[in-house]
Amino acid sequence: MANPLYDRLFGIHAGKDTPFLHLPDGEVITHAAFLDMAARLANTLVGYELEPGDRVAVQIEKSPEALALYAACAQAGLVFLPLNTAYTVNELTYFIENSGASLVVCDDANQTALAPLAKMQEARLETLNADGSGSLMRRALGMLPAFEPARRTEDDLAAFLYTSGTTGRSKGAMLSQANLLSNAETLVQVWRFTAEDVLLHALPIFHTHGLFVATNVVLASGGSMIFLPKFDLNDVLRLMPQATSMMGVPTFYTRLLGDDRFTGDLAQHMRLFISGSAPLLAETHERFETRTGHRILERYGMTETNMNTSNPYDGERRAGTVGFPLPDVEMKVTDPDSGETLPQGEIGMIEVRGPNVFQGYWQMPEKTAAELREDGFFITGDLGRVDEDGYVHIVGRGKDLIISGGFNIYPKELEMLLDDQPGVLESAVIGVPHPDFGETPVGLLVAEPGATPDLDAIMARAQAELARFKHPRKLIVLDELPRNTMGKVQKNALRARFADLFT
Repeated sequence: MANPLYDRLFGIHAGKDTPFLHLPDGEVITHAAFLDMAARLANTLVGYELEPGDRVAVQIEKSPEALALYAACAQAGLVFLPLNTAYTVNELTYFIENSGASLVVCDDANQTALAPLAKMQEARLETLNADGSGSLMRRALGMLPAFEPARRTEDDLAAFLYTSGTTGRSKGAMLSQANLLSNAETLVQVWRFTAEDVLLHALPIFHTHGLFVATNVVLASGGSMIFLPKFDLNDVLRLMPQATSMMGVPTFYTRLLGDDRFTGDLAQHMRLFISGSAPLLAETHERFETRTGHRILERYGMTETNMNTSNPYDGERRAGTVGFPLPDVEMKVTDPDSGETLPQGEIGMIEVRGPNVFQGYWQMPEKTAAELREDGFFITGDLGRVDEDGYVHIVGRGKDLIISGGFNIYPKELEMLLDDQPGVLESAVIGVPHPDFGETPVGLLVAEPGATPDLDAIMARAQAELARFKHPRKLIVLDELPRNTMGKVQKNALRARFADLFT
């Protein structure tokens, strides 16, 4: 194929007047109309003298036009770089400088602030707003709705995604056409998506979950999406009867369960609910199944690999696990120090290999060599184990491991106990500096609405059920846990906040 990514995700829908995007106001954009928009944008990008391989950095709100810009970049052979809409100009400076972006697309409101940065980088600056207005679309409307895709191979880069950067500078994960295609096509099979599916899409599209999982799966299957700008509880409840499937982060499901309008009848016709980007509490699994009869399907992925594992479509979807490796993904659990494969059941570093694994970190050969082995296995940084039935359990990030007095403490073990205590909605366990033990575990709790957890009773329970070296040194109740835009608890922020607790 001349351009595998475009041909297999977008081009296959050329001329189809079937629905692709259902908007909240009732407007429907067909596959054909979407591809016309993408072609106009591709012509616009080439008119800016961009060439295959050039980077296009975008910090724009979710909209059909924003999604069409992704398709246009695929068609023109450009490397798409979506950026979190919450990033400040100071944060954007690093991404734009590091990527060497030739074009920056932003909201009108940010144009003045970004203009000096774009000028310094000799990058063109255009605007695209949530309502589809802006300089980019004004020019695109005058272009032809046809474009000959640039010749690309599966090994050519399709996108950059920058890691969250919780430890040091963010790294630009280079994703090839094959990385994106292989994962999308595998997930279509594993999750049984077809052209009849209507996905309720309320995720952001600057992240792998909303863009390279949700959107690409729908494109690969020929289905359609109810395309919401963000998760709005009223819109989700109103439009769910028109959907067959939904992908979300855990907070989507807890917010649904917190509303009495979300009933078993409302969800009865749904085929599949999928959760990811952060761990789903066992309690949420149970409440959701009790309310709706549906068992949420949890999976595991990351910026550098897209999806690695999934609970089964048929068979037990086991709470607290992320299922089994995908059919084309190899996974092993290794000793973090020696790299040797550990026996089944032991906790160690998760490593994965497959066509989904990225090409390396942009302009960071040392980081690439440190995390991507010569044999193709990627050291994920996640600690986990495989149980006797083959289910994968994630116990935390390697950097979250607590070493207290020479003993390894896995936060997830303590969190599962704390989450199970009366009055506790959720918890996070972190290691903080300690003069005697190097570091020691501290439990941070969020109370259930209207409840006051009995900290003495909880501590007594922990002391009764856990080895002495695992006992939390202190329990603290917080109003909420800090989270990033995808719902992951930001333990680095908690560690910084409580760093002086015992020093």
